[in-house]
Amino acid sequence: MRAVEGALRRFTAWVEAYGETSYDHQSFFAGGLGRRAKALYYRMPWLGTLAVAPMIFGEAFVPSTRCLFGRRQRFPIADAHYAMGFATLADVWGDGKHYARATHFLEILQRTRSAGYDDYCWGYPFTWQTRAGSIPAGTPLITSLPYMYEAFAQVRALDGDPKQGCVMRSIAHHAHTAYRELETGPDRASCGYTPAPNDPCGVVNASAYRAFLLTRAAVDFSEPRYAEAARRNLNYVLDAQNGDGSWHYATDGSRHFVDHFHTCFVLKALAKIEQLTGNSACGQALARGVEYYVEKLFDGQGLPVPFARAPRLTVYRRELYDYAECINLGVLLRGRFPRLDARVDGVMSDLLDRWQKPDGSFRSRELVRGWDNVPMHRWAQSQVFRSLCCVLRAASPVSGHGSAMAGTRSSGHPTTRAAEPARAD
Repeated sequence: MRAVEGALRRFTAWVEAYGETSYDHQSFFAGGLGRRAKALYYRMPWLGTLAVAPMIFGEAFVPSTRCLFGRRQRFPIADAHYAMGFATLADVWGDGKHYARATHFLEILQRTRSAGYDDYCWGYPFTWQTRAGSIPAGTPLITSLPYMYEAFAQVRALDGDPKQGCVMRSIAHHAHTAYRELETGPDRASCGYTPAPNDPCGVVNASAYRAFLLTRAAVDFSEPRYAEAARRNLNYVLDAQNGDGSWHYATDGSRHFVDHFHTCFVLKALAKIEQLTGNSACGQALARGVEYYVEKLFDGQGLPVPFARAPRLTVYRRELYDYAECINLGVLLRGRFPRLDARVDGVMSDLLDRWQKPDGSFRSRELVRGWDNVPMHRWAQSQVFRSLCCVLRAASPVSGHGSAMAGTRSSGHPTTRAAEPARAD
């Protein structure tokens, strides 16, 4: 674990020096020009290809040109990952400084919640152009909420602060009431990606995220309504699994690609639900899904590939996000699937050997030639930081029990440690 500890210490020093805002994977398309080009691509692919060509060229060959299309921003989903990562370090190392960093990010999350909603919820800080239209900046996303919920839950487990529980209740209420459900069969429903009443539903990982979040909240707060809604979403996800063990990104008849980190999102949700409920159907789906995952989403060197079935031309070879989610999944399922364990060990080794830069940050992508070295908190500096923290905790003799200094509030006074119903990934 010395290599992991060293990598984490270098990374935390980098975060402090670099700051909490960054460019993003979507920076090329977050501004007005990029959004219009992307919208044209969805409407008229041949003409749109010409419009997006400069952005794709920059992404593939000159990643630093992101600064010409977007600006550095704060990303709530990254803040949640940083909160969890620093809370983990506080738990394992008994370090009040890391606890203070974790609570700092929670305070930021409370200030940056989406405007216009009664409950706590978050989205992206930029307008996101999709094939279905534009999603305005700040629109809550069901794919973000579970990370915020887990972040507040993890810090509550350290300090027992009831304020964290209030935020958790609010997040769960929003997840339960704000998202459209589309019935797909008896006791089965897909959920919306956003609270829009006309959201088309059908994105598999969105329903997997909601199924986990509401399952977790049902356990935390003894709320049967959450369990019922979670069951409907879970049944949809289980039904959406293909015969070969894979999941298409969506069941809308058009987005039939299979990619690395979205597959991990689904598998992680099933693993967590199984931990919470003992659901045997989750275990069966996991076995089939992991077999597909280790067979189809790694190359001959045993390293992650972005797609098993790609939706379009890919201008990069490997993705930091895939490394982060592979490791997260591996921590959750360690010891159950030997082939997965072997893949994760190889990914860890490659991450530490080739991906961390001298300044402590990680490379964002391995391109066809060279690297994308622009550090992006959402894509996926924060995710890989948290994944390494989880590896450290899993290997620590105090893992799951806390340390003498784990429950230290920002004032420096020890507090009572609260039980955490389900371990984060």
